[in-house]
Amino acid sequence: MTLITPTRRAVLASGAAFLAMPSLSRASARPSFTHGVQSGDVDITSGMIWTRTDRPSRVMMEVSTTESFSNARALAPMDATPYSDFAIKRLIDGLPSDQDIFFRFTAADLYDLNAVSEPMVGRFRTAPMSRRSIRFAWSGDTAGQGWGINEDGMATYATMARHEPDFFIHSGDTIYADNAMEDEVTKDGEVIWRNTTLIDEKRKVAETLDEFRAQWKYNMMDDHVRTMNASVPTFFQWDDHEVVNNWSASKDLTDDDRYTEKSVEILTARAGRAFHEMTPLRITPAEPGRVYRKVNYGPMLDVFFLDLRSYRGPNTAPQTEELTDEARVMGAEQMAWLKRELAASDATWKVIASDQPIGLIVWDNFREQSGSEGIADGVNGPAMGRELEVAELLRFIKTANIHNTVWFTADVHYTAAHYYDPNKAQFSDFNPFWEFVSGPLHAGTFGPNALDATFGPEVRYVKAPTEEQGVNLPPSAGLQFFGLVDIDGATQQMRVRLMDRDDTELYAVTLDPEGTSI
Repeated sequence: MTLITPTRRAVLASGAAFLAMPSLSRASARPSFTHGVQSGDVDITSGMIWTRTDRPSRVMMEVSTTESFSNARALAPMDATPYSDFAIKRLIDGLPSDQDIFFRFTAADLYDLNAVSEPMVGRFRTAPMSRRSIRFAWSGDTAGQGWGINEDGMATYATMARHEPDFFIHSGDTIYADNAMEDEVTKDGEVIWRNTTLIDEKRKVAETLDEFRAQWKYNMMDDHVRTMNASVPTFFQWDDHEVVNNWSASKDLTDDDRYTEKSVEILTARAGRAFHEMTPLRITPAEPGRVYRKVNYGPMLDVFFLDLRSYRGPNTAPQTEELTDEARVMGAEQMAWLKRELAASDATWKVIASDQPIGLIVWDNFREQSGSEGIADGVNGPAMGRELEVAELLRFIKTANIHNTVWFTADVHYTAAHYYDPNKAQFSDFNPFWEFVSGPLHAGTFGPNALDATFGPEVRYVKAPTEEQGVNLPPSAGLQFFGLVDIDGATQQMRVRLMDRDDTELYAVTLDPEGTSI
């Protein structure tokens, strides 16, 4: 895979101004870009780009197929204002397929248009219209459980970037708005971790819109994150920690002294706005806050991003034998959309990017009596409750003769490969499929979780803390994980690798596409 990376000067132009600028008069200071650039949701002819300025600014944008910008096309400028916390994003369309695309931002102070910033540059590659080899990475869980930016930074991002993926799927828990941090973490009286970079908004849970925004800005203070963002598009989805742990319609903050704002609905609204402001996620006009969507990445790959958080019923919903709205985790409208898009897809591989695993048992607040936080109900019997919705989908995939669906997820803070076999399942009206789990990127390591037998999952590989190691291990313990997926342009085979922060290949499997000659 040949990918051109911008020079350090081009990508990190004005890099010294990433963090807060000193107090200077407007006459002597120029605008700066505070948190680098991002791209995302790239397809055959288009992609999203993002940046943020330090003040009200008019942001000029150029796009080119050369790093020198010799053939640059100027785009209409956008104004960065306090309304969006000075963040802007836009779609670049009309691009050639399978092409390196360079984009450049320049900002002019809205109070003095003669005060112009240094340029900031990023790049991505558009998807191919014909078969060529594709590589993407996926993982989840960034800056959780009190483990923030230490002297080594979020090193897993640097490891991933070295593989030069076409794009990266962040499977959720993109921030930890509900996890406060301290300067040091101690264990048995000894300091085991120092958050050498920390902001006041990370010292408490996020409640205001600005505090939610700050969670995102904190992650982008990390050198490794910004460097990867400048050259690798990120396709974002969310889970619970973008708002508050395990949120659903039954979440009750009455007794949580960390929160003065007790309305989960208000927190969700603020978190959702910050999520869309701070990520290069495409905007769906029919539902501007939507997270679920499809990205076509050429003839061999469609990626279907699920949202198992926004439309779910309460975690305390009873485990009924019939599917009710309360029991749903996707919601009826998202389910109908997914069926339509899967049936219409003619891509070789249909990747289902889910923010939660199917068969792993996850109890709300680690207590069975609090209800299921995930899909599995822990009964190991016929499909009930949320499992009915998954059963409906799996049956549809089988009866509609849809081939080559593979699930990728995170959430549980360890890595695993699961094979779902109808011959071993309580509900068996489906074709066998794989589910791959990765994460955390930079958070505490936990697990492994027990598997529910309803859909017949078999553990083909797992890497998690041992009983002796305990739980909530820091990133420095090395148990930070991501996955790599390579689709071969000649054979169309999919090779999935589970990797750790040190770039060790832990497990690999090659999947042959069904219904396609190799």
